[in-house]
Amino acid sequence: MDAQGRGRAENIDPADQWVLNPDTGEYELRLTPSAPQSAVPGPRRRAARAADGAPNPEAASGSRTAAPERDAPEVPGPRRRRGVPEEPPPSRRGRRPAKKKAKAKKVLLWTGGVMAFVLVGTAGAAYLYLEHLNDNITSVSDDGASTGGFSKDKAINLLVIGTDKRTGSGNEGYGDSGSVGHADTTILLHVSKDRTNATALSIPRDLIVDVPDCPTEQEDGTSEIIKGTQGVRFNTSLGQDGRTPSCTMRTVTELTGVTPDNFMVADFNAVKTLTTAVDGVEVCLAKDIDDPDSHLKLSKGTHTVQGEQALAFLRTRHSVGFGGDLSRIAIQQQFLGSLMRKLKSNDTLTSPTKMIKLAEAGTKALTVDSQLDSITKLKDLGLELGKLNTKNLTFTTVPVVDNPAEKVKATVVLNRTTAPTVFQMIQDDVSFTEVKEQAKASKDAAAAAAAARLKGTQSAASEVRVQVMNGGAESGSAQATLSWLQNDEGVTKSENAGNAPEVLSRTTLEYGPEQADQARKLAAIMGLPGTALKPGESVTNAQGLPTMTLTLGKDFKGAGVSLTAPTTVPDTVDKSTADKVECAK
Repeated sequence: MDAQGRGRAENIDPADQWVLNPDTGEYELRLTPSAPQSAVPGPRRRAARAADGAPNPEAASGSRTAAPERDAPEVPGPRRRRGVPEEPPPSRRGRRPAKKKAKAKKVLLWTGGVMAFVLVGTAGAAYLYLEHLNDNITSVSDDGASTGGFSKDKAINLLVIGTDKRTGSGNEGYGDSGSVGHADTTILLHVSKDRTNATALSIPRDLIVDVPDCPTEQEDGTSEIIKGTQGVRFNTSLGQDGRTPSCTMRTVTELTGVTPDNFMVADFNAVKTLTTAVDGVEVCLAKDIDDPDSHLKLSKGTHTVQGEQALAFLRTRHSVGFGGDLSRIAIQQQFLGSLMRKLKSNDTLTSPTKMIKLAEAGTKALTVDSQLDSITKLKDLGLELGKLNTKNLTFTTVPVVDNPAEKVKATVVLNRTTAPTVFQMIQDDVSFTEVKEQAKASKDAAAAAAAARLKGTQSAASEVRVQVMNGGAESGSAQATLSWLQNDEGVTKSENAGNAPEVLSRTTLEYGPEQADQARKLAAIMGLPGTALKPGESVTNAQGLPTMTLTLGKDFKGAGVSLTAPTTVPDTVDKSTADKVECAK
């Protein structure tokens, strides 16, 4: 944006006009007294084709208009608080008022969404004055594969996808120039409901998975089901056969049991532009590297990389670790941790120039889903992610083993021993790190109260009276559970009560005060956690006798399968936190 966009004749860096007000914690527009102060221009009409020449489905279908978003905040004009001296005009680049710590925290919240590859955090800072950023955003349909978008009062699951798409100037030398853009780097970011912790789960591109059928919106607005395939590399869930990011979403759900709320996609150009906008990211190497495949040549020690060199760092694999994709994942996790630390630093947070560069680069570089197609929505997501402390963000990888069907090891399969625990912990919103904060104390108190429900005397199995209902489990689960309870566990006073009146995400056992002994016995038999027990009222069965109600929720995995959630990560699972500096070996 140049000076003419504000009705001025000379060229002025827009960042120079935005100054942090230490009293309000907000960036305010500061022009010279004689300059006319008009609003930031609204968004330009989006071109029908994206920068790389690919069709823009929204422009083709006419689903977006050139009008600015109604709920986008207006740009505040310059304000002067009573008793606060007016700041010098831009021509005087001298001292600025000292910044107060409390207000710095507010700025930190604006820009805290760094895990989503810069975009959400920078959008959070930029939304006050760059309404035209809406025009930079490219979005594609989620095709019904998401939850419908993140919620402020729930845990957040964000799918971040890095593709090997090589369109654009300067990318010709990287591998397969004709790639359709596979999901070569995929991270499922889970942020806890209370925002005290998060887990970034990397999914190996060479993991063998089943890709489901994917209903996909076409360029002409119609929908087509792209047939799924079994036993293929995970990275083919995007690009292959015309698959879009929504298909990667469905594949992640099938794999982990976690349905993403939103997705973001970055290609090679995004890596280069975003790292340049942040003035480089510091990385560390435990040895010299000269990788002709990725074009990375760096000596042992710490370096600040950006642009082409940052891309080379993220792509190197033959010169680190065991030389495979899992080694590259470790490099990527180190890079993201360093990026987050830099964006959380005051050097970035208090610089209007850097924040504008990041906002412009981020909104142009990435593609988001149709639930995140405005700066307002991105700002809200950034504010939620910004509450997270980097020391409580854990990087880990889906546990895998070499594919036993291959003589020459090229792919991997799930480690059936540890992977289910990792997935279950994310589903149950269990932290991978020890969170030493007040929110954790509150959570611990609730957990202790739930655990107390399991302590005490237990009835004999033959005295347990319960009706079983299906409230979201697979069809036939209630009858299968009933048969197991009666034939294998001796719970003969049980009956099938059919479908529950509503679908539940969690299995519950409701009981009256006089049935606590029975509830504890049934919980022990079924492996129910204390959180599944709901003290309440008993109901009357067909014989007029009081009975408990067991409602099988979506989490039910089958008769005899324990529902007690894991609380710790298996020792064999590698993990690291974003606040630690680690050198690639």
